[in-house]
Amino acid sequence: MGDRESISFDVLIVGAGPAGLSTAIRLKQNKPSLEICVIEKSAQIGGHLVSGAVIEVSALDILIPKWSTDSSKPLMEPVTRDRFYYFTEKKSYQLPTPPQMNNHGNFIISLSQFSRYLAHHAESLGVQIFPGFSAVSAIIEKGKMCGVLTGDMGVDENGLKGDNYQPGMALRAKTTVLAEGARGSLTKDLTQHFKLDQNSQPQTYAIGFKEVWEISKAKHQKGHVWHSIGWPLEQKTYGGSFVYHYGEQKLAIGYVIGLDYDNPYLNPYEVFQQFKLHPMCKSLLKKGKRTAYGARALTEGGWQSLPQLEFPGGLLVGCAAGMVNTPKIKGIHNAMHSGIIAADAITKHFKKNIKGYDQALRSSKVGKELKKVRNIRPGFHKGLWRGLLNAVYETVTLGYSPWTFKHQTDHEATKPAKEFKPIKYPKHDGIYTFDILTSVRLTATYHQENQPCHLILKKPSKAIDFNYKEYQSPETRYCPAAVYEIVVENGKPKFQINAQNCIHCKTCDIKDMSQNIDWKPPHGGDGPNYSET
Repeated sequence: MGDRESISFDVLIVGAGPAGLSTAIRLKQNKPSLEICVIEKSAQIGGHLVSGAVIEVSALDILIPKWSTDSSKPLMEPVTRDRFYYFTEKKSYQLPTPPQMNNHGNFIISLSQFSRYLAHHAESLGVQIFPGFSAVSAIIEKGKMCGVLTGDMGVDENGLKGDNYQPGMALRAKTTVLAEGARGSLTKDLTQHFKLDQNSQPQTYAIGFKEVWEISKAKHQKGHVWHSIGWPLEQKTYGGSFVYHYGEQKLAIGYVIGLDYDNPYLNPYEVFQQFKLHPMCKSLLKKGKRTAYGARALTEGGWQSLPQLEFPGGLLVGCAAGMVNTPKIKGIHNAMHSGIIAADAITKHFKKNIKGYDQALRSSKVGKELKKVRNIRPGFHKGLWRGLLNAVYETVTLGYSPWTFKHQTDHEATKPAKEFKPIKYPKHDGIYTFDILTSVRLTATYHQENQPCHLILKKPSKAIDFNYKEYQSPETRYCPAAVYEIVVENGKPKFQINAQNCIHCKTCDIKDMSQNIDWKPPHGGDGPNYSET
């Protein structure tokens, strides 16, 4: 490995989210003598995590049975009321809340704060956690994964080593667990290397936005939760909102849009901003203050998109594999359960090749939950109303349909710009709606100057010759951080990448029509620094 320092562990876990930390905690509970290392690309635990989020605590009950009386636990607001609405531009109509979305017994949380709580518990058991380390490639020897290489520091955009150059490390392990979240870069590479998805359907994704507001005391209803479908999206585009009241006058408001939309002019960020102009939202936000913003891709493929979860030397857990129950609008509990199941398999087969995890997960409550709702998300491919009718049928029949609907690949869903007209969105008012760079500033995103760009164009000419000419550069609209831009030089369009804005959502890696954009981890510790999301 050249001048790299090499360190060995029993188990190496890539990613300090709920899945990775649950794996670590369970391993230490099963076998305290194991040397376990968790690495995280964020500068601090939870710094790159953003989610709604309402959590079902079934997995937490297993890992930390006395969590409810733990004085160190983060804010966990009990849900006291559920509502589900259909929106038109000016009105809202309450619909029956789908059974999958019943939040009785669930809690509103900040995912970043919740993960810091899990990390503290893992460290108390002896787990070694190292934030600020990016896994850039896998160590493969004799057809088996044996660990990862972390990124070099102090290398400029020309590949030259500066005075502050520090070589990355070789972190080796008997078993490596990938817990990178949706569209993890290492997971993507190893899925291709080991052909983990050859017997599954394509993974599908959505882009989710979230803002945290401090609202007036008169408008705040602690523990109240509501979701909406309909406006401002067209009926053929899948998506909807969430609004959660928690804490002392805190409000989490967000929007999720499936990345299988076809119109290249659609701008998910602007859809979210427009949503806040609905009378029901404006009433809540009036005289409020926005304190946080974030965005992240999330998996939606479910049961039929689960890849092979084990391979020589390694396992996939959490959203790296795709554990989100889309109709339920939840995935944290399944991510944590997958970590528990993985840890039990590692403990049982520690000195051998890990076997049985994939089958154990599929036959567990996680697999059964995902299989039961497998046809609901793809049922919306033919529009909102047909999708709702299919969802009712699948719910009533408990998912026992003798068929399984197929998914379409997100990047292949986009159609040429000539088939559509540009969409005009409302002007930002600086009160309820904000320009994208103002929002990015709330993420505290930082990238070291002069490092190699972590957004790689496989064929740079395609950005103009294909994306711009055929599709009018959708990446300038689907990116939630204004990373991509078309500038005009000498009368000609030029593609510009503002990598310093990147908030690591992975949407470009997913939605680019020709799969020409390859997201790679930047220097360890770089990126957003979320604290409330």
